[in-house]
Amino acid sequence: MSAFVLSQIIIGIAVCFDLVSFQFKEKKNIIKCFVCAVTLIGIHFALLEQWTGAGLMALGALRYITSLYTTSKRMALLFCISTLVITFFTYAGIASIISCTAALVQNIAAFSKNDQRLRQLMIVGTSLWLAHNIVIGSPTAVALEALFLSSNLIGYYRYYIKPKSEQANPA
Repeated sequence: MSAFVLSQIIIGIAVCFDLVSFQFKEKKNIIKCFVCAVTLIGIHFALLEQWTGAGLMALGALRYITSLYTTSKRMALLFCISTLVITFFTYAGIASIISCTAALVQNIAAFSKNDQRLRQLMIVGTSLWLAHNIVIGSPTAVALEALFLSSNLIGYYRYYIKPKSEQANPA
């Protein structure tokens, strides 16, 4: 089996974690799914020799684990600096720039105090990872990010838009 095919299978498994993540209301459950997904996505990037993406996903797993215990802005800053360092040492063109920007947004998202802000920032970060995956030519990773974005938007609607419209228009 080629590294490419194996990478696509692994990313397919990550899809499962990403799809269910935003259907939870509690931030801790969302984050636990993220840890599983980014670990698998990092392996996928390593198999494709996309070292910036792989390094940022490894850092992402640590970031999400850390964010379960703190929303410290100092920790967010530490992860942003680490993102820049990883990108500097693994730089490989536009894909590195896009993944770095996505990771910076997701660093801020992970250390948000509430799930609504987390979801909003993840929409931006996910859109950037979607662009990254198009650039590197990983069709299953493109599907993953599209599904992840859709799941986030559905969860955001269920928890933040629908309840407001129901309050405004009581039956």
